[in-house]
Amino acid sequence: MNKILSQIVAFAMLLVGASAAASAADEPIYTGLFNNRAVSGYDTVAYFTEGKPVKGSKKFRTEYQDTEWRFASQENLDLFLSDPEKYAPQYGGYCAWAMGGGDNGTRGYKASGDPKQWKIVDGKLYLNYNAEIKGKWVQDIPGFIEKADGFYPIVVDLNGE
Repeated sequence: MNKILSQIVAFAMLLVGASAAASAADEPIYTGLFNNRAVSGYDTVAYFTEGKPVKGSKKFRTEYQDTEWRFASQENLDLFLSDPEKYAPQYGGYCAWAMGGGDNGTRGYKASGDPKQWKIVDGKLYLNYNAEIKGKWVQDIPGFIEKADGFYPIVVDLNGE
């Protein structure tokens, strides 16, 4: 009986995990599977003001686009609140290379964005999956951005279709 019960519990946990993964996959802001924090809790304003990734604090947080955003200081939180579009990463924090279609280039797709693999281009913050992928992305930044700008609304279904 204990074996059957443990199998039922394991199956139920698998279903909950799959449901959470499917739900996270539909979101316009990348947060990962186990929390609701944008940019893995990093302060998006710090990329612009300090030129580096800085972990945010629970003390300085806000909700934007149904997601929790954390900041290293009240000043950074205030800057974000004054113009969230300026400081939020492009493509909701998903990998800019993948959103631009990756190696294929015919269809963008979602991949996690690593807050330590970033670049500001024309005043906008972009994240990539890892250092290797960022290396591919920087070989044709304008091309990937142009494709990703078209793919992102479709990939995350911003148009409600």
